[in-house]
Amino acid sequence: MTTIRQDDFIQSIADALQYISYYHPKDFIEALYAAYQKEQSPAAMDAMAQILINSRMCAEGRRPICQDTGIVTVFLKIGMDVRWDAKLGVGDMVNEGVRRAYLNPDNVLRASILSDPAGKRINTKDNTPAVIHMEVVAGDKVEVELAAKGGGSEAKAKFVMLNPSDSIVDWVMKTVPTMGAGWCPPGILGIGIGGTAEKAMILAKQACMGSIDIQDLIARGPGNALEELRLELYDKVNALGIGAQGLGGLTTVLDVKILDYPTHAANKPVAIIPNCAATRHAHFVLDGSGPALLTPPKLEDWPLITQAAGNARRVNIDTLTKQDVADWKPGETLLLSGSLLTGRDAAHKRIVDLLAKGEPLPDGVDFTDKFIYYVGPVDPVRDEVVGPAGPTTATRMDGFTDTVLEKTGLLGMIGKAERGPVAVAAIQKHRAVYLIAIGGAAYLVSKAIRRARVVAFPELGMEAIHEFVVEDMPVTVAVDSRGESIHNTAPKHWQARIGKIPVRVE
Repeated sequence: MTTIRQDDFIQSIADALQYISYYHPKDFIEALYAAYQKEQSPAAMDAMAQILINSRMCAEGRRPICQDTGIVTVFLKIGMDVRWDAKLGVGDMVNEGVRRAYLNPDNVLRASILSDPAGKRINTKDNTPAVIHMEVVAGDKVEVELAAKGGGSEAKAKFVMLNPSDSIVDWVMKTVPTMGAGWCPPGILGIGIGGTAEKAMILAKQACMGSIDIQDLIARGPGNALEELRLELYDKVNALGIGAQGLGGLTTVLDVKILDYPTHAANKPVAIIPNCAATRHAHFVLDGSGPALLTPPKLEDWPLITQAAGNARRVNIDTLTKQDVADWKPGETLLLSGSLLTGRDAAHKRIVDLLAKGEPLPDGVDFTDKFIYYVGPVDPVRDEVVGPAGPTTATRMDGFTDTVLEKTGLLGMIGKAERGPVAVAAIQKHRAVYLIAIGGAAYLVSKAIRRARVVAFPELGMEAIHEFVVEDMPVTVAVDSRGESIHNTAPKHWQARIGKIPVRVE
């Protein structure tokens, strides 16, 4: 009989969440660096370089890899011979661990969880509650798998109930291109097959927590049907040419992980959940001897990469006009200096509502010839100007884009991933531009922010409108003033170069 103390369990959860906020798994770093070394697309190479540099900086500074510090998912296997020395239930202990981790003053993590999701959507302020899966098993230990899953990649989860004779490969190959780049590739595809609808989704989530071992599998060869499927999908998904951040290139996925479960004879449920470039998960076992001990990686585990400015154009965004941005080309790298405003979903909704009523925007919010950065930063600690401040997925703002460009004089937007047809049309119509910062490089981006202050809607927390003063903030032109999008052209170009899958002519 093993006794697990309440404080040991809570502290283990809290420590693990802090740990994964700033340490990438070693296997991820090795796989990403290998992909970086063989990459031929300059834009994708730059994106991967920023992710690797950011990862090392976070390990050194113990600050979040991404500003989206995730929704916590926990899988527990509780031995039947375990005895709890606790006053709280297991779920309550998990949530107390989450609370301690996200409110840790030495490394504040962004609270992103909203209660009343179909109504008022009120931030819980401490990132609780977690999503908890519990299983009672034989034994006298507690096994914990824990992840902090970013909203951008979670939003790209897909599910289908195939007919038994349908091809899983065909569905995956049809589906992955529809996921865009909002899940911040390169990362891992977790696939769940079988069971029921909800079981397939759970399997896909668990699959994301597996170690990257596709190169070992390639070396030894498949031993069963699932391993054959992994290899086929790994090759074919990478042959799509989507590339890092959707910029086109050789590597879209670092691995494809699959878990399956017996299913009904009439069904073939299949789920995909991607894990982004800020992959965060930990595994530990409690045996009654105290809290879990997580061994930090060595800094030598990270490659030494420096980001070269190269042909990047330095731009003073305080003096820009529409004429100045008219010659920017998709794929061009810029280093921005000057002041910009921030705003995400909630702020855009308020802005558009004010404009619809003919009311003025709040004092300090003037978008004339300015850029807006789609970001919800982490709170600063110690002497920081702002915490990690990477971009959020831009497509969520597509529905607001035409109104904001028309009514405010906004010159351009900065986010991550592609824009949809409605937003691209609005950008072309108003001769604006859309730039991307690299998802998964939030701490690196924050170092370009010299001053920060909240100028409107402070009650929205991380979704408040901030003014940032930046210096040499690295971005890439994604949609130019003529409406050409690199996320449309680059994957097709690289798919053709790779040559394994024909490029369809629409």
